[in-house]
Amino acid sequence: MTKLIFLGAPGAGKGTQAQILAETLGIPHISTGEILRGAIADETPLGLKAKSYVDNGDLVPDDLILDLIKQRLGEEDAQKGWILDGFPRNVSQADFLTNLLQQLNQNCDGVINFDVPDQVLIDRLLGRGRKDDNQETISNRLVVYRQKTAPLIEYYQQHNLLKNVNGDRELSQISQELETIVKS
Repeated sequence: MTKLIFLGAPGAGKGTQAQILAETLGIPHISTGEILRGAIADETPLGLKAKSYVDNGDLVPDDLILDLIKQRLGEEDAQKGWILDGFPRNVSQADFLTNLLQQLNQNCDGVINFDVPDQVLIDRLLGRGRKDDNQETISNRLVVYRQKTAPLIEYYQQHNLLKNVNGDRELSQISQELETIVKS
């Protein structure tokens, strides 16, 4: 069984790698952003709640995200494995996830942290050419990410689940290393 959490700063490549590995293993790649968009599009009760926040440009509150994750991990295709991308984002979410997995009789097999130098992240994000991606906003997003995620890295280290992967290499080299980690 393969149940993995991918951590990494914006632009670290975790979404891309999660997609590749999930396809290879035949398990769902669960991205909080996609779950939210899906629930809103399907007009589920949780989706309708989330839509009001999204429409106002507000962050969707933790408890709503947690309910969506709970629902998604309970679905049939997630029973044989999953890759969580973009969740948890902080230690309280990590605690929630640990408890949720116990309730679902599941557990996390590993946490992959994509390690990429800040300057590489900044260059990648600037290269995406999104309107909101300028030097200042990107630097700010990285600072916020580090503040929130540094404790998460420590949290998963203490649980002996963390593996650091050098994300500053060719796509195929990273994919290869991930497949090796999963098989070990």
